[in-house]
Amino acid sequence: MSDAIPMDLVGVRIEYPTNQPIVLLRESQGKRYLAIWIGAMEATAIAYALEGVATPRPFTHDLLRITTEVLGAQVARVTVTELRDSVYYADLVFSQGDREHRVSSRPSDAIALAARTGAPLFATSQVLEDAGIEIKDEEQEAQIEKFREFLEDLSPEDFRA
Repeated sequence: MSDAIPMDLVGVRIEYPTNQPIVLLRESQGKRYLAIWIGAMEATAIAYALEGVATPRPFTHDLLRITTEVLGAQVARVTVTELRDSVYYADLVFSQGDREHRVSSRPSDAIALAARTGAPLFATSQVLEDAGIEIKDEEQEAQIEKFREFLEDLSPEDFRA
């Protein structure tokens, strides 16, 4: 995708007062953030991957990573491609030799898999234009720093109901 913009996975958090989990992405070379509402299970899966938590049995995203490796493929990249009717869409791209295979995915599942494999994250310029939030001043930068500190203090148990 020629208009894909590299993104960094900042982390997951709980949005108050709704207690709805979100995953937060940040433009790698910019100031825009993308907040995507996700399910509790996906939030836990992403948080576990970011914290390096090993589970006694593989989560679905671990199973997909293992299966991909067994089949001799790798996760090449994840791109948040579209925002339509308040729903985000993503492409999960696998590479196998010189071939690429693109699979439509929920962003939360694709991001959980990318967090386990180290695959790069992207968003289209249109998604960032439509839903990106730009942090412009120092006060807002301070709020982001507080948010990062909040994320560092989160544990996977914070996502249990």
